[in-house]
Amino acid sequence: MVEPALAFIGRIEVEMKIAVYPGSFDPVTNGHMDIINRSSKIFDKVIVAVVNNRSKTPLFTVEERMELLKKSVVGLPNVEIDHFEGLLVDFIRSKNAQVIVRGLRAISDFEYEFQMALMNRKLAPEIETVFMMTRHKYSYLSSSIVKEVGSLGGCIKDLVPESILPYIIKKLKKN
Repeated sequence: MVEPALAFIGRIEVEMKIAVYPGSFDPVTNGHMDIINRSSKIFDKVIVAVVNNRSKTPLFTVEERMELLKKSVVGLPNVEIDHFEGLLVDFIRSKNAQVIVRGLRAISDFEYEFQMALMNRKLAPEIETVFMMTRHKYSYLSSSIVKEVGSLGGCIKDLVPESILPYIIKKLKKN
């Protein structure tokens, strides 16, 4: 069983609600940031966890994705950036977290996410999954679209955090 993370306020012991928002974030988009911002208001701590998925060929390395995320979450003191490979539930247990946050853009995302949530529940019944709908203005947005539009010279200014736009454009021009 996962031991809850505890914070001590004076002599009062308070259980911290820690959530993990996993993803490839290749690169982080404004849709991702919408979920991160909103999660940071609900949970005491949000760990944005970059997945090192060996079956994919990402544009950015894990280290680059973590740096882009760190630049994007400045001003969110309860958000930390980490990475993992392997089972998500093992990572969550190692962080004493209790919740998985998953973003949904459209109903088409739901079937896959629901299947994953049920598998995670089978593996770790003590861990809950929370689905958050992204704001409608980001419902079409994905990292793949950002990479495709950007690599073809299209404007991605409103698709990614402004603080990391130059890094993404530079990387896209290299490839």
